[in-house]
Amino acid sequence: MNSGAPQLKPRVLLVENIHAIARDLFVQQGFEVETLKSALTPEALIEKIQDFDVLGVRSKTSVPAEVFARSPRLVAMGCFCVGTNHVDLDAARAHGVPVFNAPFSNTRSVAEMTISNVVGLSRQLGLRNIEMHQGIWNKKSDGCFEVRGKTLGIIGYGNIGTQVSAMAEALGMRVVFYDILSKLPLGNAKPMPDLDHLLAESDFVTLHVPATPLTNRMMGADELGRMKKGAYLLNASRGNVVVIEALVEALKSGALAGAAIDVFPVEPEANGKDFATPLRGLANVILTPHIGGATEEAQGNIGREVANALSRHFWSGTTEGAVNFPLVTPPPMGPGHRLLNIHRNVPGVLSEINRVVSSLGANIQSQNLATDPEVGFLIMDFDRELPGDSMEKIRQLKASIRTRILR
Repeated sequence: MNSGAPQLKPRVLLVENIHAIARDLFVQQGFEVETLKSALTPEALIEKIQDFDVLGVRSKTSVPAEVFARSPRLVAMGCFCVGTNHVDLDAARAHGVPVFNAPFSNTRSVAEMTISNVVGLSRQLGLRNIEMHQGIWNKKSDGCFEVRGKTLGIIGYGNIGTQVSAMAEALGMRVVFYDILSKLPLGNAKPMPDLDHLLAESDFVTLHVPATPLTNRMMGADELGRMKKGAYLLNASRGNVVVIEALVEALKSGALAGAAIDVFPVEPEANGKDFATPLRGLANVILTPHIGGATEEAQGNIGREVANALSRHFWSGTTEGAVNFPLVTPPPMGPGHRLLNIHRNVPGVLSEINRVVSSLGANIQSQNLATDPEVGFLIMDFDRELPGDSMEKIRQLKASIRTRILR
């Protein structure tokens, strides 16, 4: 489907209590903004999004293919979080909607909480805290250890894993890591040849992997059984990475000494008393409600990063930071007009567009085209305004998905 030139006052819908920094940035960039505190169902989102050009969500709002199919005005979407598995990225691309996220903004917050949980588990701080609130004084050292000299195994050595690595070494820990991709170690961190070697050597195992078919239930009974006796497991990545029932069994049997879990296979849609997990009530298990990245600094950084990316795309066409689109970084706009055309990646589209443009005698100042196997994204700058009928000809090309003009 195609859209015309952006309206003078484009509209942004921000769902799930996105940080006010994002709203303020959009307003400064000439957008009208509406904010909602709660997540929306796909049906409610389809009804609401009809009057908006840009959509921003966090991790609780699912955005299936039908949302994009029934939202012809939608130009771009932002996930104000790290993950994008709750969005049908292929459908978004097929309807000409680039999707942006914030892969770096909360890394420090997650890394700090991971390290704090390593220390908390080794000193049984969660259990001592509960006892003190119950009026129980239980000063003891049995089963409590310094983390200095212990081995931390990091599964997933990406943006968060590398920060955890640097912090752990600063505490005097030995760091080993495993990643399916070859990664350059930081400091004295040592790569492991496979998962089994990491599990066998680590006193603490922390997970920092995305949700993929490879990571789904990757830590089950067999993997937990290959960990060192008395080791600890930490998960602040995705809830479906750990088989919770197997973890409960390993904790109850004493095979593992403790765990810190921040993400769960099923999480409540909103705050309240409807959370259930077999891990509740187990000693030396730290449970937190998916708050690894929930700091004022992280949420502010996420709001700033994604809002800026969406604004840049809307007003200039750049797709830098998009997770589902060809990368195009055009030069700054001059005094003329800019054509944005998203089309199916089939032969002959560029020549057809050039044929339409050349018949007008317009001077093309710059032309940027990038493609992936599914779509192509063309940005062309002109020294003059293109007549409306020529724009309509481009929109009506068989391969065109979306065409806009920026002035």
